[in-house]
Amino acid sequence: MEEESRESEFLSHDGPLREDVSRLGTMVGRMLAEQGGTAFFERVEQVRIAAIRRRREGATVNELADSLAGLQAEDAEALARAFATYFQAVNTAERVHRIRRRRDYQREGSAPQPESLLDVLGRLKAQGVGANELMGWLDRLWIEPVFTAHPTEAVRRSLLEKEQAIVRSLIDGFDQNRTPQERKEDDDRIYMALSSGWQTAEASPVRPSVQDEHHHVGFYLANPIYRIVPAFYESLAESLQAVYGVAAKLPQLLGFATWVGGDMDGNPNVGAETIAASLATQRAHVIEHYMADVAGLARLLSQTEGRVAVDPRLQQRLDDYRTRFPVAAQKVRPRHADMPYRSLLTVIGARLEATHADDHPEGYTAVSELLDDLQLIVSSLVDHHGLHAGAYAVQRLIRRVRTFGLHLARLDVRQDSRVHDDALAALLENAAWPQLASDARAQQLRGYASGSARFPISHADVVTSLYDVFATLGDARRRYGREAVGLYIISMTRSAADVLAVLALARYGGLVESGSVPLNIAPLFETVDDLKNAPATLRALLADPVYRQHLAARNDQQWVMLGYSDSGKDGGTLASRWGLQRAQVELLEVASEAGIQLAFFHGRGGSASRGGARITPALMSSPRGAVAGVLRVTEQGEVIHRKYGIRALALRNLEQTVGAVLRASLRPRETESREERWREQMNRLSVNSRQAYRAFVEREHFVDYFRHATPIDVIERMTLGSRPASRRSMRGVEDLRAIPWVFAWTQCRSIITGWYGLGTALEQGAAEFGEAELSEMAHDWPFFSNLLDDVEMVLAKCDLDIAEAFSKLSGSLHEEFFGLIRDEFERTRHWLLRLKSGNTLLQGDPRLAASIRLRNPYVDPMSLMQVDLLHRWRAGDRKDDALLQALVACVNGVSQGLQNTG
Repeated sequence: MEEESRESEFLSHDGPLREDVSRLGTMVGRMLAEQGGTAFFERVEQVRIAAIRRRREGATVNELADSLAGLQAEDAEALARAFATYFQAVNTAERVHRIRRRRDYQREGSAPQPESLLDVLGRLKAQGVGANELMGWLDRLWIEPVFTAHPTEAVRRSLLEKEQAIVRSLIDGFDQNRTPQERKEDDDRIYMALSSGWQTAEASPVRPSVQDEHHHVGFYLANPIYRIVPAFYESLAESLQAVYGVAAKLPQLLGFATWVGGDMDGNPNVGAETIAASLATQRAHVIEHYMADVAGLARLLSQTEGRVAVDPRLQQRLDDYRTRFPVAAQKVRPRHADMPYRSLLTVIGARLEATHADDHPEGYTAVSELLDDLQLIVSSLVDHHGLHAGAYAVQRLIRRVRTFGLHLARLDVRQDSRVHDDALAALLENAAWPQLASDARAQQLRGYASGSARFPISHADVVTSLYDVFATLGDARRRYGREAVGLYIISMTRSAADVLAVLALARYGGLVESGSVPLNIAPLFETVDDLKNAPATLRALLADPVYRQHLAARNDQQWVMLGYSDSGKDGGTLASRWGLQRAQVELLEVASEAGIQLAFFHGRGGSASRGGARITPALMSSPRGAVAGVLRVTEQGEVIHRKYGIRALALRNLEQTVGAVLRASLRPRETESREERWREQMNRLSVNSRQAYRAFVEREHFVDYFRHATPIDVIERMTLGSRPASRRSMRGVEDLRAIPWVFAWTQCRSIITGWYGLGTALEQGAAEFGEAELSEMAHDWPFFSNLLDDVEMVLAKCDLDIAEAFSKLSGSLHEEFFGLIRDEFERTRHWLLRLKSGNTLLQGDPRLAASIRLRNPYVDPMSLMQVDLLHRWRAGDRKDDALLQALVACVNGVSQGLQNTG
């Protein structure tokens, strides 16, 4: 009966996924019995069956909770890890199934896979996009995912490698011709990975350093992503040929960036030293990969003189290098002297090795030198019958070198505007500087920002720290190339003076080239009020003559970063999303008036509460002109793992992203005459939603309620990131970072961050301008329909009965707060279903609904154990480390099940 229940959670055409889940589930069970004993496995099964029965029969949580109460800490931890292992297996099986479905589309060939490049180009051609128009946009396209450290998710590299071993074995199983012996070997590899994974702690007991975080992000950059970049360009070229009959040389349209080592905002562990260390590590990673590729090419390109001619320039280059780089030339073996390609590649490899060392006379000083060498080899091969004798392989390396340079990923730097003000107060010997009016600060800063005035030397710590940062950025540009340094982002930007402050401080730190500061400065607008005021801030900035001179040296392109996380924490989902939408429209108008090009950097998180969204609907519902061929967006936490952890899925993600950018740029949604009216109504909905949300989080004793009704105290103690969970001692919601804020509410299964206030706004909207009008907006306005889709997914992951169990941990505050949560949840669910004309949540997305149904019964035991453990841990004044470890295991397990942290 219980197995029948599990079977019902799969769609009818997902037979192979069902088989993989069953196969992995059986292995997990066998592994648990072997590692923990038969009694332990039977206990896991007993809890699993009880959880399924509770869901199927609609029973209360009390019976299941009672059966899990009072467990020894070690037993609770083991149970939580057992369920988490099951979720890891299910998550892996689902990812592999996505690869299987992609292959099915490619094999059948009847229709392209939805959102593939072939599908997108076919759609665009059907919409009247010609080859010339398309190629013109490809020249303007720029896609740049930005990888950030995530303080709530950091899977150990050893566990990532074990997961990849499981993935490879499952993919090998696609081959129906594998022998029984080969299938047994596949199962043995999977079982070994599961068993060794069980014996490995999920996280180190030591909080990771910034360098540890860099190595974690580097795993994705230097492994799956590095490998699939050439395949992406080949897929795009093949799709262009298939749809348009065009065989064109493709421009570089992909780049990657990172915040790890450069995000100083609220993190005392980040500064000049971590910036330098991160860039050095990134260079080492990418050069090691280039050296391996070059060595492979040297083995491949064994062409010998007398058998085939080569370009005379190649021989001249080789002769020149023997003279200029004698140490590198010594690497060429005498017996390979008649192999010009191998000889030159051997020297290239030696020069790359020399590039590891700073200022080595034989190293590459610029990526253009390396590209020139590789391009010379390709040209010679193509001109001498070598197109299929190695030229394609060299071209793949050229694609990587153009993408990753000698730096792997651009390093962004971020700092709070208040830190800049503290430094300026010290430099100007004016303690009241931060309190001055913004116009007065801007007026005083212009001389320093333009270089016509100079600050006196100051040895204040905050000044020295920032001086070192800007000096290090200048050194990085000289060492690693100008592409190594990304944006300088100003958190909490409130005025033009905040941007001029960075220009002035950069000059103080010596970051000046040819008389100007070679830095793209991006103000970050985070709160709902900041988003509302952003157009006025940008207008004042673009009217400033000193800043316009700086911008002219940056090709009149201005970057603006939009903060989804803090705006959501500040005003709730609806107010945040509408504030972001409205800000983009108004900022574009300001930029157009000033005659500059505006580019948006989207600070999205993993969850819907922090701007996480499916890329195609998100971009297609953006304001017209907001994409314009450019997408720069943060990627973090479980999102990086989900999108880029497996090569085939990383390739699929890049194709979907580029396809969505092309669609939103070339054929954005048509002008809608009703939209002006809808915007006015959305203004009202936004105000009402924010008022309801703020009324809840600003209630007296709310902070106490939050700290008792969620596991925030556990999250704060988890050794997952180098950055503190809060900016200052927590006096209110504004002092807590958005990620742990969302993480805590997700863990307690109410996830109020993704929906609270929406139900009240919809109810008031229906009374004010009619339910029919709201329904029309929900069906015909992509922005609103996409918002409702995202909220629907969040609601489907909630469990208010379990949330109530958490809430009761707050004692007398439970009655005051939880009734408000349940009422608003029901209100939101009611109105969402009415506007979507549905009877159940996710009625229009059966695959997601099935995935959530498959997981929910197994998340429940970990949630209920967490409630019991929290009560006992807090009763002991949070001193029982064994209980804390069990709680951490529950937190990790729930995260695996819900596939969301923050």
